[in-house]
Amino acid sequence: MSPPWTAGVAGGGPKVVAIGGGHGLAATLRAVRTYTDQVTAIVSVADDGGSSGRLRKLLHIIPPGDLRTCLVALAEPGSLLASTFEYRFVSEELAGHALGNLILAGLIDETGDPVVALDEAGRLLGVKGRVLPATVEPVVLKAQADGGHVAGQVAVMATDNIREVSLVPSDPKAPAEAVAALEEADQIIVGPGSLFTSVLAAIAVPEIRDGINRSKAGKVYVCNLRPQVPETEAFDVGMHVEALVAHGALVDSAVCDTSGLPLGHPGVPIVDRRLARPNGLAHDPAKLASVLSDLLG
Repeated sequence: MSPPWTAGVAGGGPKVVAIGGGHGLAATLRAVRTYTDQVTAIVSVADDGGSSGRLRKLLHIIPPGDLRTCLVALAEPGSLLASTFEYRFVSEELAGHALGNLILAGLIDETGDPVVALDEAGRLLGVKGRVLPATVEPVVLKAQADGGHVAGQVAVMATDNIREVSLVPSDPKAPAEAVAALEEADQIIVGPGSLFTSVLAAIAVPEIRDGINRSKAGKVYVCNLRPQVPETEAFDVGMHVEALVAHGALVDSAVCDTSGLPLGHPGVPIVDRRLARPNGLAHDPAKLASVLSDLLG
């Protein structure tokens, strides 16, 4: 039975919040935008590498890269302006910078408010929905691993046997708009993406974690298609869910593709489907949308 809403109706559809970072969250957003216009992305801002890391250090702003990626994912497919946001310079001082990162950095600097800056960028791109940072404060990701403590997202990504991640400061404020979106949501989607350095880096913001748990929305975790070396090497679906629970986030179900990731013992209801694009490297938006919209009932 088709859900009682249709895609493409301006302002229509269920209220969906998607949480995470980077290309994993972008895959979810491309799926969700096909069945609702009311989508809010809550994006991790712990990145300290590449163009984002350079701008963060230079301008003392939250890193723009994952925010840019999510804005582009919610823009109209084939948009020239959206693809230009992804353009990377190759020469001299600007080498490695994405144009969209520079635009976001300028908007943040001009407005003094990352939320206002993102809303303006969203209007410029004509996005469906809204992109919000998990926190407007610069944060450092820390991990406790078998080898001791590691600080910084880039360093954590290169670490195995991670037990726990946290943020410094430990209680950064979430935007009021993000807290409100969680409270009003009909569906909350967590992931996919780098488990510790994207997904849990967003959930580690106390108001985001608490907002997830207080919400009456259906909460679903979208698992990665395969282990990420070394961050989640040897992880199965159950271990992903256990990590969420260990960091205080509870979900009602998990969506996975066990052709690339073993099931293990998740402890929550599972939807197991073949979800990958033909190249096997990313989630297919249409396949993922079918599963996620069905979970709404």
